[in-house]
Amino acid sequence: MAYSGPFQPGDRVQLTDPKRRHLTITLQPDAKLSTHKGIINHNDIIGADEGTIVKSEQGTEYLCFRHLLVDHILSMPRGAAVIYPKDSAQILTEGDIFPGARVLEAGAGSGALTISLLRAVGDTGQVISYEIRPDHLEYAEKNVDQYFGTRPPNWDPRLGDLRATTLDDLDGQPVDRVLLDMLEPWECLTVAKQLLVPGGVLMAYVATVPQLMNVMEGIREQQCFTEPRAWESLVREWRVEGLATRPEHRMNAHTAFLIWARRLADGVTPPRPQRRARK
Repeated sequence: MAYSGPFQPGDRVQLTDPKRRHLTITLQPDAKLSTHKGIINHNDIIGADEGTIVKSEQGTEYLCFRHLLVDHILSMPRGAAVIYPKDSAQILTEGDIFPGARVLEAGAGSGALTISLLRAVGDTGQVISYEIRPDHLEYAEKNVDQYFGTRPPNWDPRLGDLRATTLDDLDGQPVDRVLLDMLEPWECLTVAKQLLVPGGVLMAYVATVPQLMNVMEGIREQQCFTEPRAWESLVREWRVEGLATRPEHRMNAHTAFLIWARRLADGVTPPRPQRRARK
């Protein structure tokens, strides 16, 4: 799929009707889309610029744009729940996923975060994805392959348990970042310690408070990470219509907690955190 320029066959295009409802199509020459508002001809879209309007046979207008990454993630097939864009954006920034980084993720899920990671590390980086469930790995592989149009050469999907992984499984080379998205990530902290370079970033994505507590305490027990910190991101859209400007009634509230820590140098133990004295 092209990222810009006139629409081409093979592009995933999102059609938006006057009520802001979305339809997604993959452009094919001479193909037709049947809607309750009449047929839309793909040929009317192919060759046009993004942001154009196409009309159905009954005269309904649809605004045409290529799928953005967020559109693809929210509409792709899934086996496991996806990491939503508001959280993946935090992971990419707080985790400092840079071009050329070697990133290990455990819990490939449906491949949503994997796609974002592959875009962030670029052609010179590598993403290694562990998934313990064959059905989830199959979803991830299909979604990643569909998004990029082929299997990215710098992606290494693996069916297996991260807890059984050693440096030898990574060709003896530690990774720059470890991301854990699984039911019991605290069970993989010892392995994460062994696989991370000094200064590397560890992040975990968990949904519940008991998981949050177990991961935080588990990181502290390893005695080789900085004091972990945890947060959640809440997103609320606003409706702006003159004097009727107000927050939307619905918001993207809690999806998960994010946990962050950095690997210390070998032989270094974390300093004991000190709290400010109360006045």
